[in-house]
Amino acid sequence: MRFVLIMAAMAVAAVLSAPLSHAEPAPEPRPLTAFDVADPAIGRLDPTLLAAVQNATSAAAAEGVTMTVTSGWRSPEFQQQLLDDAIVTYGSYAAARQYVQTPEQSRHVVGAAVDIGGPGADQWMITNGPRFGLCQIYANETWHFELTTDLFGACPALLPDAAGAH
Repeated sequence: MRFVLIMAAMAVAAVLSAPLSHAEPAPEPRPLTAFDVADPAIGRLDPTLLAAVQNATSAAAAEGVTMTVTSGWRSPEFQQQLLDDAIVTYGSYAAARQYVQTPEQSRHVVGAAVDIGGPGADQWMITNGPRFGLCQIYANETWHFELTTDLFGACPALLPDAAGAH
């Protein structure tokens, strides 16, 4: 019996560690919420930002809006990959920079930015986020939020895009 269990465990390990073939798509990442702190994208957010996003998520849910986190903390390597992919997608570094910061400039890399998703979540956050200190930063990114309200709870003027100075 012990031999059978060992062989079964080895078979499962072989299947789980085998690389995906080109015919098999990679599994889709599951949607994250602000409460999925075991995931580094959430757990490595600045604690003040995390608390604000969690409070906003709860308030949105009370109003029937489901909010997910499509991107939070990012490693410098992942941020660079996003920039490289954007250069291919948009055809130039200058065009890519309208949507993607360099690893040295990205607020995601230091855990100070979050991208949200969910039906109506961006509009809910644009309207209600300032109550939690959360502001849309770029005019062309309705999903990107940072803690940037002033002492009176007002958000700064929108930058046109990610290429603008922060």
